[in-house]
Formats: sequence, C-alpha cells, structure tokens
Amino acid sequence: MATDNDLHELASLYVIGALPRADREAFEAHLATCAQCQQDVRTLSPVGEALAYAAPDVEPPADLRQRVLASVGATSSARGRARATAAARTTSPLWSMSGLSGLATAASLLLAVVLGGYAVQLRGRVASLEGRLAQALARVDASERLVAEARRAVSDAQVSLVVLTAPDMARVELAGQAVAPRAAGRAFWSRSRGLVFTASNLPALPAGRTYQLWVVTAQAPVSAGLLKPDPNGAVNVIFTTPSDLQRPTAMAVTIEPDGGVPAPTGAMYLVGAIAGL
Repeated sequence: MATDNDLHELASLYVIGALPRADREAFEAHLATCAQCQQDVRTLSPVGEALAYAAPDVEPPADLRQRVLASVGATSSARGRARATAAARTTSPLWSMSGLSGLATAASLLLAVVLGGYAVQLRGRVASLEGRLAQALARVDASERLVAEARRAVSDAQVSLVVLTAPDMARVELAGQAVAPRAAGRAFWSRSRGLVFTASNLPALPAGRTYQLWVVTAQAPVSAGLLKPDPNGAVNVIFTTPSDLQRPTAMAVTIEPDGGVPAPTGAMYLVGAIAGL
C-alpha cells in the first residue's frame, strides 16, 4: 500500500496526466487532505500545461496504418499474455511504486528543463526591462537638466532686461590690451539694478588662474566678480554691485590666482573708461 511519502512524489505525474487510474484516484483522495500536495499541484500546473508545447510536432510514419492493422490481427493468445502481464504490473504494488518513482524522476527532470528555460527567458526580460528603465531615467535626468538650464537662462534674461532698462544705466566699452589685442568687452551698469558684462576672444586661462572684473573708482578698484570664459573665450555674466559704490571712472579685467584677490595684481586684458556719470 502506498504511503503518504510515496503519494507526495506523484504531484508532478498527476499534473501531466501520467498516473494510471488507480493511482490517480488514490492521489486525488490524498490531495483532498494534504495542503503540501495542493500547493505542489498549484505550482506545477502551469508548467504541466506548457509541456504540451515543449516538444515539436512530428508527422506519423507512412507505414503506421499497416503496423496497426497487423497488431490488431495478432493471435488471441498473445493478447491474453499481454493482458496478463499488464494486469500483473497494475496490481503489483512493488512495480507500481518503483515504476512511478522512475516516471516521477523523469517528469521532475523534464519540469526542471522547462523551468530552467523559463528562468532564462525571465532573466532576459528582466535585463531588457532594466536597460529600458536606465534609458528612461537618463532621459528624465537630461530633461531635468535642460529645464534647469532653461530656467537659469530665463532668469538671466529677465535680470539683464531689468539692468538694460534702468534709468541710470551706463554703457562701457572695454578694449583689448597688449596681452590680448583681439579681446573686447562691454558692460551695462546700473547703480540700483546691477551689472551685465559680456566679452569675447579672451585667451584661454592657464591652470590655477581666473579672470577678475574690476570697477575702478577714485579711491580704489572694487572687485565685481570672477570670470570663466567658455572654450571660445566668451563671457556673459550678471553681477550685483554695492549700492554705495563710489563714482566709478573705469572698468578693467585682469588675470589673477583662482579665487580672486582683494586688489588687482596681474596684467590688464580689458580696459574701458566710464564717461558721463
């Protein structure tokens, strides 16, 4: 008589319909009261259904019909012997359990192959989805950077417009000096609204150096801020200047150590006088 442990091993055969009638009925009776086997059947059922598609279609041999007819015409004694042998195998518990154990092992191996293939497909899908997610996140990050740059550009444009339309705005043209004859600059300064400065053709900076813009007054030059040209030597910046700044007479650009200095020390690259203030 089959034990519970024997019946536990029949779940994989049950889901693919490979159990003889007597064993199927015994397993179904056991299944009604065994939570573990119920879970095994639920887990294996989708795979059992997939097995129907695991093997390719095969055309039957051309002589199959003649062989079937020849088998039907076999002697009655041969049929009797076959029935006796089949009955003995069916009624023998030893054969039933050992044969079913072999089938269970084969079914388990087949299920393992199918599940392994399915796992490979799932890993491929996960890798594909992860790649698509990374691309989507990169697009989002790029979009956020573009939005931030656009907002900065709009803000700078608004500030520039405020300076350019100020009633006290003064325009200053700065000319390139001997160290940078092709350089040129232009400043728009309003005591109440700030300073807009642009320049072009500034030489590339040596390592550890920066350009510094100065507002020159009768007392002393006052730093307006630091300048870092783009690869083409162009600058477009906005500075806030002190509202109590003494009357300026000129503006200049020098090259200084990184971080800037409180008073100019380097050669002048751009200089322009302020008239009419």
